[in-house]
Parts: sequence; structure tokens; C-alpha cells
Amino acid sequence: MSLSPLLVRSSVRLMVLLLRQPATTVTTLLFFAGLLPRSRALERLVHHDLLLPRSDAYLLRLIVAILRSF
Repeated sequence: MSLSPLLVRSSVRLMVLLLRQPATTVTTLLFFAGLLPRSRALERLVHHDLLLPRSDAYLLRLIVAILRSF
């Protein structure tokens, strides 16, 4: 099994999320990276199901890991 199908599914999922729910997606990425300021208004936008272990969120998890390194 190559990584190409996994990367394609993950990138398509990321693009769909960014097109449908841009604020929610960016807020969730920043929350899991630890870069989101503590605010109830912002935390309401966070969707914990975007980065579930069983999902095709490999690219989302990579972005979170890169953002955590800063």
C-alpha cells in the first residue's frame, strides 16, 4: 500500500473542511496546537471530531504537529 491514496484522501478532506467551515477548521487546528487563546467564544468553534484517530485526518494532524513546534 502506498501513501498516495492516504495523502489524496486527507488533502481532499482538508480542502472540503476549509471550504465548508473555514473558521471552525482553523480554530480547531489552533486549539489542538495549543496556540488558541482561552476564550469560551473561540472554544465553541472547536470540533473535537475532526482529528479522531480513525479518520483520514493525516494532513490535519501533520499541520497540528508543525504548529506545535513553534
